[in-house]
Amino acid sequence: MFVCVCKAVTERQIQEAAARGAHTLKDLRHELGIAQECGQCAAQAKCCLKAVLEETGHQHHHFHHQHHHHHKKS
Repeated sequence: MFVCVCKAVTERQIQEAAARGAHTLKDLRHELGIAQECGQCAAQAKCCLKAVLEETGHQHHHFHHQHHHHHKKS
C-alpha cells in the first residue's frame, strides 16, 4: 500500500528504512522524502513506522537535539 502518494513510498519501503535505522518521521523524510510535498502522509507514515518498530522490538524514543551554533571570531 502507498503511504506517500507524492513520492510513491510504500509500507514496505518504510519497513526497510526502519530496518536500516529510521526511528522518526524526520528519518523517513531524509531517507525517503516522505511528508515533503503536501504532508498528508505524515500521520500514516508515523503510524506505520511505530507499528514496524513495535513489531521488531525496537523502542521508539524521541530525542531532542539542541543545535549549537559556533561563531568564528574575526
